[in-house]
Amino acid sequence: MADELVECVPNFSEGRRPEVIAAIRDAVAAVPGVRVLNVDSDVDHNRFVLTYVVPVTHAVASGLAAARAALEHVDLRTHEGAHPRMGALDVFPFVPLGGLPMSRCVALAVELGERIAGELSIPVYLYEEAARRPERANLEYIRKGGFETLREVVTAETAACSGMTL
Repeated sequence: MADELVECVPNFSEGRRPEVIAAIRDAVAAVPGVRVLNVDSDVDHNRFVLTYVVPVTHAVASGLAAARAALEHVDLRTHEGAHPRMGALDVFPFVPLGGLPMSRCVALAVELGERIAGELSIPVYLYEEAARRPERANLEYIRKGGFETLREVVTAETAACSGMTL
């Protein structure tokens, strides 16, 4: 089990600044067992995809390193690009390799989401097989309206919880 690998394909809302792409890639690559396979950036969409494999035992740590680096280097308040996005670390698919069951990838997604939310105070939406609500199984549904709409919803929900009106 400890030697099982999972493929990780996180997408980041940055595709124009090579130094930021390198910083995020390097943060992930520093996690034990990570083997970076590809970095693909798109200037028009202002997005890059990092593809790597990692032992299952270090998969969540690699995802947390990715989230921390994205939080440090990407500010969506100033981000512009053609692709709808929800976060600096926009999506983080875990892809099963070999005999690894999809249920294990779902468990990794849940654990990573809990760690990002708890340690970095960033809202996380689980999608596809990991979705907690049926309407969130479709990534397009979650992305509808993009970051700007998400920001409005979170602000409104925060105000409602605190008893304030904005």
